[in-house]
Amino acid sequence: MGIKVGIIGCGSIARHRHAPEYKANPHVEEIIFYDRKGERALSLANEYGGRAVKTVEELFDDPSIVAISDCSSNEAHHINTTNALLSGKHVLCEKPIAINVKYAEEILEAQRKSGKKLMVDHNQRFTKAHQKAKEIIDKKELGEVLTFKTSFGHQGPENWGVNKSNSTWFFKKERSHSGVAGDLGIHKIDLIHYLLDDEIEDVHSFYGALDKVDENGKPIEVCDNVVCAFKTQKGRLGTASFSWTYYGSEDNSTIIYCQFGILKIYHDPNAPLIIEKRDGSVKRYDLESIQTNDNQTNTGVIDAFINSILHDVEPPVTGEQAVASLRVVEKILGL
Repeated sequence: MGIKVGIIGCGSIARHRHAPEYKANPHVEEIIFYDRKGERALSLANEYGGRAVKTVEELFDDPSIVAISDCSSNEAHHINTTNALLSGKHVLCEKPIAINVKYAEEILEAQRKSGKKLMVDHNQRFTKAHQKAKEIIDKKELGEVLTFKTSFGHQGPENWGVNKSNSTWFFKKERSHSGVAGDLGIHKIDLIHYLLDDEIEDVHSFYGALDKVDENGKPIEVCDNVVCAFKTQKGRLGTASFSWTYYGSEDNSTIIYCQFGILKIYHDPNAPLIIEKRDGSVKRYDLESIQTNDNQTNTGVIDAFINSILHDVEPPVTGEQAVASLRVVEKILGL
């Protein structure tokens, strides 16, 4: 017998990532969908052979549902994830864990009370190139990490969302809250924390709504670009750029500068990981290319979440780690 899972929110992230990855997992028996717009839930239920429910409470109250993915928009995470945990479900919450640290702490409290698993979908940790880079850094093959730079930018969420228009919730302050910082930036903040086994402490940033407009042609209420400088607890220095206005190919690259060489991750389209050493030698790792909005492959997130439930182990991305990244976003935006 497999396990039954629920999905709250049937937008693009559920359609492209959660539903297909649950469907592909051999331990998942059935997926039950809920969305405020019932037709979206029905559409995914039909596509993935699951069923749709009319209220979110039906997911919480069904004892046969073991786990829930919270794919609702940012402002609802602290409500849905908290309620799911307190109703005895394991939860995989989309990032950012909440719109602010205060709400995120409520989720952590619910998780402690419930004793259930809480995992947050910081999926960059799961790519082969990032995992290989971490292994090299952990073994100090290039000595200590000194500095870093990281970037995540594409043409904007209006090309990704369900309605494919500038009315996307990502552009709304009350729903997205943090704009590109919480959409793309938080991925790279979590990645730096993961790769360096460190935490960003000091932040200097510039941000603004430089180009995006809403459905009425007005500048959006949240930032579409962020540029910042970081200092970590262990004294590493770095820079970061996050953008919804890279009107060409997506940039998802990170460079780590160490004492004896450099790691270039997703910097060269033909080699996901390149190691350049001080002595001039270069090693290229031919690993899989990174997921983009146009290239959807299995992230490994759902498999890791299901594995943590079945084997009763700590999920690979914890609520505490997600809050640490959210804290940096708040510093970037001066909140």
